[in-house]
Amino acid sequence: MFTEEDYTLINRDFESLRGLAKDRCTNEDHYQLILKAFDFANEAHKDVRRRSGEPYILHPIAVAKIVVSEIGLGYKSICAALLHDVVEDTDYTVDDIRDHFGDKIATLVDGLTKIKTALDNDNKSEVKSLQAENFKRILLTLNDDVRIVLIKLADRLHNCRTIQYMPDYKRDKILSETMYIFIPLANRLGLYSIKTEMENIWLQWKEPNDFAEITKKLDSIKQESENSMNYFISPIKAVLRDKGFSFDIIKRLKTPYSIWKKMVTKNIPFEEIYDICAIRIIFEPQEGVSEREQCWQIFSAITELYSYKPERTRDWLKDPKSNGYEALHLTVMGPHGNWIEVQIRSDRMNSIAERGVAAHWLYKKYSGETYTYQSENEVDTWLKKIKDVLEHPDANTLQFLDDFHKELTMSEIFVFTPKGEARSVPKHATALDFAYSIHSHIGHKAIAAKVNQRLVPLSHELTNGDQVEIITSEKGVPKREWLDFLITAKARNAVIDKIKSDSKNNLKEGRALLESKLNEVGVPVQTRVIKKLQDYYKATTKDELYIKIGCGLIDLNNLETILKTNIEKRNVQMWGVKLLEPTKIIGKINRKEDYLLSEDITEGTMSFSIAPCCSPIPGDSVVCFIDDDGSVVVHKKSCEVANRLASKYGNKIVPAKWSKHFMMSYLAGISIKGIDRIGILSEVTKSLAMHLGINIRKILIEAHDEIFEGTIELYVHNTDDLGRIIDTLKEIKGIEMVKRNEISNT
Repeated sequence: MFTEEDYTLINRDFESLRGLAKDRCTNEDHYQLILKAFDFANEAHKDVRRRSGEPYILHPIAVAKIVVSEIGLGYKSICAALLHDVVEDTDYTVDDIRDHFGDKIATLVDGLTKIKTALDNDNKSEVKSLQAENFKRILLTLNDDVRIVLIKLADRLHNCRTIQYMPDYKRDKILSETMYIFIPLANRLGLYSIKTEMENIWLQWKEPNDFAEITKKLDSIKQESENSMNYFISPIKAVLRDKGFSFDIIKRLKTPYSIWKKMVTKNIPFEEIYDICAIRIIFEPQEGVSEREQCWQIFSAITELYSYKPERTRDWLKDPKSNGYEALHLTVMGPHGNWIEVQIRSDRMNSIAERGVAAHWLYKKYSGETYTYQSENEVDTWLKKIKDVLEHPDANTLQFLDDFHKELTMSEIFVFTPKGEARSVPKHATALDFAYSIHSHIGHKAIAAKVNQRLVPLSHELTNGDQVEIITSEKGVPKREWLDFLITAKARNAVIDKIKSDSKNNLKEGRALLESKLNEVGVPVQTRVIKKLQDYYKATTKDELYIKIGCGLIDLNNLETILKTNIEKRNVQMWGVKLLEPTKIIGKINRKEDYLLSEDITEGTMSFSIAPCCSPIPGDSVVCFIDDDGSVVVHKKSCEVANRLASKYGNKIVPAKWSKHFMMSYLAGISIKGIDRIGILSEVTKSLAMHLGINIRKILIEAHDEIFEGTIELYVHNTDDLGRIIDTLKEIKGIEMVKRNEISNT
């Protein structure tokens, strides 16, 4: 039963929502509908609590706040947010919602209910990934109403904000789903503030030590730079006022996640991160002059004050990002010798940058109950591309999820048709990808291309600004080898569909061909043999295996070698990890308790193996996965492979922690850089081998123009060992940088 304190909390939170919601309502009826939705949800969730112990209704209220204040949706979305868990968690039905709130709100709640059911219902997954199949259903909601996905993003953000109350295995599943699907989706829909917050929460739980260290350094920089940033901004304010601009200037620092990501991908320390400090200028446009021209006027005023770095200028005014983002970025040298990024946006641009696709609706004509677009923009174009992926019904589910992830995360370039029409394509797209982006018929009949008037093969990779002409022939037909260089899901799916449709007897021919090949190598046609080939070729069913063989997508020339592959190699193919001495453990793990990673393997205990894709060592934040044979594989929590696996196989996650005492050694890597001098390499190896007793596996050092840099692979017991090694090497004269280097043994 709720207490008086609970009711006080509920009333306080809803009061803050009421104020926000009233501003979004165009008439009193809309506002009264929101009040009705709250009363309905409040009664439905009465006396129900979350894992935190708080009244459950506080969660829908929080989601509704995000929907209105951070995304900018209207009263129907606010109602749907308040009601989004009612059908799933209570006895009410979608029809009940429809009777009380109308068809549109019922449709939104129904879509959100299906998403929640899909995400929570992955515990019965066997060979196929039910979780991936559920994601496919989730993404199909983009075809119905993008507001469903926007409200779901708000729901996911609040779940991330309260993720400390989740058990470890559930937390890892949610964070991996968030990184693999929801963060890229928020980015593509232009919801930068939501994307950024989810990234930082992900880092805080996946790499807590790195997050704490980066945050501490950022706090220090913020305190130290306060006066210098004000000194930098002061002349900018003066010159813009003189030119008649009405504006705001916001100071900001790079986020912990963006810094961590750059440190990892570029293998550099925090101290080498570029332009950590930044300002954002948001101006109110003057009448009679285009927003783009005013951005460049502000650019000119700033570069008269400070020197800028031309190669760091980013013009997203002429060609906005695919999510609609418009701005002008430049990097200038501040008065204290540090690089500072400056972002220039109009009020409209800033609204789109903060609220993404939802903000576009604010700047388009509104007619009745539907939004009428004044002109097609890049967000609409991207949504059409996504629908091409979503509408491919025969796609293998896991491949579908990977294709969608690729579409979300690909950078884009702009190329031109022969008539000068600009079209966006993914970075690294080929001329044939471009052909299929225009129309599948053009792709099917393509035989060559002209890029900038020069004849090139269809596999030619396009670059920004290319003018592309596709040469077709009525005799042209799709070829299986095209799949080797096509990168877009739309093009690949079109080719596969065409190849399948042109071969009426693929299944029959594939079965006959496989049976013939098995007879040649003396292997009987048995279920376990077919199953092994399905696993190896990633075929969901045996019919899919036969079809791929029949249409030439699978080459059986190495069949004998594949059949001789032992279980270890099969798992390398499936998981991207090497398993050592697999031990059946299914049914023995309590997922509510941490699995202890210990080197003391006794009878009845479970062994584990280290994933070579990220090579975790004792002390790292780790997560484990159970393979089909029951063996346990250990990944770093921040490992991309681990995030991909967890997003598809959430039911295979095992929460784990290291035993306190480890005598075994594990492979780790470090990078070093410094000023070259005679004997420095000798000092490094002497410190490692003699003073620290470290066994070195590999050392690579290069010197150029008095600077040396290199990598060292060595064996350590745990992260404490590695920390002592790094601290010791930093004391050597001439060494400027020592940091852990992520290594892969794949």
